[in-house]
Amino acid sequence: MVETEAILLVWGVRDEVLEELPVEGSWLYGEYDFIAKVEFADVVEMEAFERSLRRVINGGTYKLLPIKLSAVKSENGNLELEDILVSGLQLPSAP
Repeated sequence: MVETEAILLVWGVRDEVLEELPVEGSWLYGEYDFIAKVEFADVVEMEAFERSLRRVINGGTYKLLPIKLSAVKSENGNLELEDILVSGLQLPSAP
């Protein structure tokens, strides 16, 4: 089973809000304030995480970008990754 992975980008929030985020990541200084790679067991867990983000951030100043993995099944039945693509690369502009 392949877990669901995503990239979290946050912008336009105070440092106090960044300190409350439920994930570890890197603080940025520029268009975005924070970036993190997050992993989930399934889509349901990712949706629950997004609900908790909305409570902490209090607005839509974040983007959770799911990562799509492209894979093929080999002759022995194992999955072999071919490519990693980030879905939704057209990011909204920071306000």
